[in-house]
Amino acid sequence: MKRNPRKVKWTKAYRVLHGKDASADSVFQFERKRNRPERYDRKVTQSTLRAMKKVEEVRVRRAERFYENRMKGKEDERRRADKRELEQQIHLVRAPGAQGTQDKASKEEALKEELKVKVIARANTTGGTQGEIKGMTQYD
Repeated sequence: MKRNPRKVKWTKAYRVLHGKDASADSVFQFERKRNRPERYDRKVTQSTLRAMKKVEEVRVRRAERFYENRMKGKEDERRRADKRELEQQIHLVRAPGAQGTQDKASKEEALKEELKVKVIARANTTGGTQGEIKGMTQYD
């Protein structure tokens, strides 16, 4: 069965066409195979080895930058999808009976804190101490 290589996802043509592969990069020109025999020269060999290291560093940096540019919006998209799924499937995460108890406990704590603040404020305005407001004196 014949297939169009630009539509088959594992081919190099598909990856280049859809921006998933950085094959058009100029660094690949350095990595080309050269079949011409060269006369051995120590200086040329040393400079070639230094250049190979430098080319490898450049290639790695470009590959990382290419990947980062491709994945730039994926993190936010994934978080939104996860949040949407969590909202739809919250019953799997939290027990049905436990949904309201935590809210009640936090509301009770807030009310107690609010009452404590009111009692302290009332004691400050009347000139008495907090214990006198509750009906207790310092000597009881």
